[in-house]
Amino acid sequence: MAYVCAYQEGKLIGYVNVAWDGKTHAFILDATVHPNHRRQGIGEELVVRAIEQARMRGVAWVHVDYEPQLKAFYARCGFRPSEAGVFSVASEA
Repeated sequence: MAYVCAYQEGKLIGYVNVAWDGKTHAFILDATVHPNHRRQGIGEELVVRAIEQARMRGVAWVHVDYEPQLKAFYARCGFRPSEAGVFSVASEA
């Protein structure tokens, strides 16, 4: 659906990929900020803008999967925990 990017002096320093199902669900993927620019609010602003892009396209739900250490970050962005299921299709070798 969209890429939301942050630049400083013409260099990409952060981005969020927003994927969607073409209807009511969008998904935050690959949210990242260059290590030299973290803890300055850039990541939160990128996520907020990504949510706004989804809202403008009529999306009803924005989902994000994250590792436990990112729980507080996504909570600050307005996300709340929910139950979900995952299924690994990777072969075990």
